[in-house]
Amino acid sequence: MTLARRTPVEAGEATKVLGPDDLLITWPKPAWNKNLRYSHEEWRSLPEQLNLRQIKVTITAPGMRSDCFYLVTTLTDASRYAASELADLYFQRWDVELFFRDIKTTLGMEVLRCRSPAMVKKEILMHFIAYNAIRLLIVEAAAGAGHVARRLSFKGSVQALRQWEPQFSNESDPRAQRRLMDGLRSSIAGHLVPHRPGRREPRCVKRRPKPFALLTAPRYQMIEIPHRSRYRANVA
Repeated sequence: MTLARRTPVEAGEATKVLGPDDLLITWPKPAWNKNLRYSHEEWRSLPEQLNLRQIKVTITAPGMRSDCFYLVTTLTDASRYAASELADLYFQRWDVELFFRDIKTTLGMEVLRCRSPAMVKKEILMHFIAYNAIRLLIVEAAAGAGHVARRLSFKGSVQALRQWEPQFSNESDPRAQRRLMDGLRSSIAGHLVPHRPGRREPRCVKRRPKPFALLTAPRYQMIEIPHRSRYRANVA
């Protein structure tokens, strides 16, 4: 995890210096107060201190919000877990954001259309089932082609599945279905995302909002406000 509220430990206060910007530190158990999220019994069962490792990571890629950040981990063996590898692993957390985008945007879960809580849960569950099924196809295709699964395009895989689905529906022979499945995996493996280390990912909205009012009432009750461009046209 990264340090959010704690002050980083300096090298003079560290238990051991493992390398440049790589320290072995200890965190004492916090004092008890009633505002803690756990009970007094749980607090008493906690160890008096934690032996942790603090790594300062300096960011050189353009477009990032911070110049550096601190990683704190329980992987204290520097010979087994290099600081650079842990930093690279933390940078890969951006894949999680991309996976959420695949579910919401590519699969269309960005707007839920059911109205009752029970149906909303079923709608989300069906999106998760479809997402995991497509991810399984991606993993199988990557293993067969010798690629890393995260390098295969999710949107390209969905498009390939839609193109091959009519052939699966019209084929009942198991051997022919296996051949079609092999072809589908080969098609998915062909949608490789280019390796782009240090690519900028600014937190900006690409698509501009439309200058229309929001639908805040049922359609038969909504009173439409004139388009804002008409006001500018009249003034001009």
